[in-house]
Amino acid sequence: MTTNLSINLKRASKGYYEGENLTGVVVVDSSFGDIRHEGLTLTLEGSVNLQVSSKNAGLFDAFSSNIKPITLINTSLELAPAGKIPVGVTEIPFEIPLKGRPTSAGPGLLETYHGVFVNVLYTIKCSMKRSFLNKPLNTSCQFFVQHKPQDPPPLKPVRCEITPNSIRASAAATRASMPHFQLYAEIDSTVCALDKPITGKIRVDECSVGIKSIELQLVRVETCGSAEGFSRDATEIQNIQVGDGDVCRSRDIPLYMVLPRLFTCPTTTTHNFNIEFELNIAVIFEDNYLITENFPILLLRCR
Repeated sequence: MTTNLSINLKRASKGYYEGENLTGVVVVDSSFGDIRHEGLTLTLEGSVNLQVSSKNAGLFDAFSSNIKPITLINTSLELAPAGKIPVGVTEIPFEIPLKGRPTSAGPGLLETYHGVFVNVLYTIKCSMKRSFLNKPLNTSCQFFVQHKPQDPPPLKPVRCEITPNSIRASAAATRASMPHFQLYAEIDSTVCALDKPITGKIRVDECSVGIKSIELQLVRVETCGSAEGFSRDATEIQNIQVGDGDVCRSRDIPLYMVLPRLFTCPTTTTHNFNIEFELNIAVIFEDNYLITENFPILLLRCR
């Protein structure tokens, strides 16, 4: 006898705001006969999972194992009492309010986020208890939480010239070995809406050597830990090549980057972890010498 258990959410996008009702159906599919069970339970879970990077494992061995997940929401309800489900496909509707509880991460729910050292995940689970001769049936479905869009903040454009003197160098000898170059970069705003692209431009005014590539990089900076110590790590989310080869001088090159859905979220600062973002403009010369200009950015969920 084969019995399948699945969860179908009413909203195809699986995206919800805090305060909305999570609605859908639990589908029980039995092809060979009636199913006796001891009850169906539905559980709504949301948590922040923190992890210390391996490069800091030696420094934080004493406490790395003590970083416990932060529970954002945990709600259970009885979907059906003990009884019998007839042969065939049976759909059992459900509706659960999506309301978080105050935690160290904040007074409400955080947006879904898939990072390297910080992950914010939301899951709805269904369990069917059966007699001791049969194993319980379990299924789960992930859904996504977003903040309600707010009014857009004022733009904060950034304009800068990139020269050997503006680049951070570890020693004077390193700066002396740089080729001569003068670039102009412009970011239309360092305060960015998550559902709108990051735009700007870059221009190469002078360069004494050939250019191999110009790239736009999106970086996440994740900080996590506890009272014993914190680990801060920067990892690349995506890289877009905006110039290939020795580009024309004194010619504007547009910058345009669409933010990925699950790997970005509003900039978040809490007692236990931070999620921040940066934008890098990288210029690679023909001899593979690399220079990078860094722009911290603030991501918001706004109209």
